[in-house]
Amino acid sequence: MSSGKPRWLEVALGILTGIGGFLEAGSLATAVQAGASYRFQLGWALVLGAVCLAALAEMAGRFAAISQHTVLDAIRDRFGFRFYALLAGISLFVIYLVLASELGGVALALQLATGASFRWWALLVAVVSWLALWKGSFSFIENGVGVLGLVTAAFLVAALVLHPPWGDVARGLLPSLPTEQPAHYWFTAVSIIGASISPYLVVFYSSGAIEGGWDVSHLGINRLTAGVGMSFGATVALGALIVAAMIFHPLDLQVDRYEQIALLLPEVFGRTGFWLFVASLAIACFGAGLELALSAAYTVGQGLGWRWSKDQAPAADARFSTVYTLLLPLAALPIALGLDPLKVTLFSMALTAASLPLIVLPFLVLMNDRMYVREYGNGWAGNLTVAVITLLAGVVAVVAIPLQLLGGS
Repeated sequence: MSSGKPRWLEVALGILTGIGGFLEAGSLATAVQAGASYRFQLGWALVLGAVCLAALAEMAGRFAAISQHTVLDAIRDRFGFRFYALLAGISLFVIYLVLASELGGVALALQLATGASFRWWALLVAVVSWLALWKGSFSFIENGVGVLGLVTAAFLVAALVLHPPWGDVARGLLPSLPTEQPAHYWFTAVSIIGASISPYLVVFYSSGAIEGGWDVSHLGINRLTAGVGMSFGATVALGALIVAAMIFHPLDLQVDRYEQIALLLPEVFGRTGFWLFVASLAIACFGAGLELALSAAYTVGQGLGWRWSKDQAPAADARFSTVYTLLLPLAALPIALGLDPLKVTLFSMALTAASLPLIVLPFLVLMNDRMYVREYGNGWAGNLTVAVITLLAGVVAVVAIPLQLLGGS
């Protein structure tokens, strides 16, 4: 089945979605913290995350186009309902925390714009997000918010304006051991990877391919979307790291509040930079929040065999719509109660990295199962690359999270 769009438009919108949707709360916060604390030294974590994300996105789109199954639907069929239920429970908990951080990011942007505390904005942001999901089509969510999110490219422009030492930036793209604060270094590294390779993106991407009616003719579009879109998004995140390294690192500023991050772009663009940051944070977090809420509904609906589709009227798939209707206010609650959005963001990103093997490794099994992918399965190089990155991120996260929580250095 084809979505009926001109093919060139599908390519353009797919790339714009990848570019605009990459720099959300987790990617922004972890990149800025990395630059402020370790200058360019953690650039390698962004590269690693981008490579793995592009590979997983391409696999998820290819799997859906060939098998006409979403990833979660196939995991339930291949590994049984009990395994799916375990995976879904962990995934929903991680989605809940990340969604709270994204709603908190939008609320923080509104606080910066108006002066009213983020706590008062949290539930309103949840209601507006619900209205967008209730009334908007999948194309609106996938493309409209993504195109608006191109404003995040301001970080890349700022990095170029600051003329960083490109030799040092290049050296930071190669993995290196920390010279100080090893627990915090590894915690930041796995948080960057977790922000880049969120399991919900695999769920959302494969579900979107089914929503769009992808088939074997879409494999080229899928490769272009995954490769170019995600790579450019990682470049924007690298821009945020460079700007923080140039502005915050010389001041020995430890970033522990979003309000500090808001100082970055004004240093380059003046007052206009402040509004660019507010727009970047609000739009990117809003778009990511919509994707997360939908991913939760996909996770539940696909596993339980419900009718699911964002393009169906809510009355036609009421149970699917009920999931995001209940989840959004629940996710806004910690922010409304005053929990620091940045702390929620950083912890949820590290927890995401720890949970990666649970969905990625079964997915790799599916990508080599000819019953689903026929002759379009993975090669050994793709399997090895994704498996190694995923396992390393999971192991390091399990070690780094308790050390960081215990205040280790």
